[in-house]
Amino acid sequence: MGILEHLNEVNDVVIRSVLDREAFRTYGRVIRGYDFSEITDYMEHKTPIPENGNVYVASVEEMETFSVADRVKNLIYGGMPIEIGYCNGRNTTLNGFEYHKGSEINIAVTDFMLCLGHVWDIENNTYDAEKVQVFFVPKGTAIEMYQTTLHLSPCRVTDEGFRGVVILPKGTNTPLEKEIPVDEEGQLLLQKNKWVIAHPEREPLMKQGAVGGVIGPNRELKY
Repeated sequence: MGILEHLNEVNDVVIRSVLDREAFRTYGRVIRGYDFSEITDYMEHKTPIPENGNVYVASVEEMETFSVADRVKNLIYGGMPIEIGYCNGRNTTLNGFEYHKGSEINIAVTDFMLCLGHVWDIENNTYDAEKVQVFFVPKGTAIEMYQTTLHLSPCRVTDEGFRGVVILPKGTNTPLEKEIPVDEEGQLLLQKNKWVIAHPEREPLMKQGAVGGVIGPNRELKY
């Protein structure tokens, strides 16, 4: 039995693959034709998986010097400055969503799953968790998630946890430098270019001031 079949057998929600173009097309696309081996080698040897929880680093200068970084900057982001960082961890639950103005690239250094949604399904700063779609991302796969895609931390598919590269417009997920006037969407702005809608049970996000607008169970994914 393949891993995708196994994940579907042990979970009560359908797990699709990002390689299923029709299923994934409104959320993003698989990136082909780029050699990310320098970045993934760095990740495997120099970025540990924490014993508990997740670790997120927005920008790693050494990864940003690798040759593929310029290709990504110029061909995918149209010459705009980017940051290359990572998220490693042991997460297994939905927890909430974030979105950015600009695409996010994830590179799966290990297999993992992503819980995804669409920004157009947010109503009055709430989101129905029943609309979530779960996708399996195989090791070695690079994906572009469009700016209309709700997402958060990956979920692990093994006891060892997950490793993932995160590429974003430069400055994303860094602290806001000054208070910004708030409208309805502005209530979700937690950091630079980071709008967040949390599940009320996700205490770390709630303590940061996130809006607890995810309605429904904080789904746990099994493996």
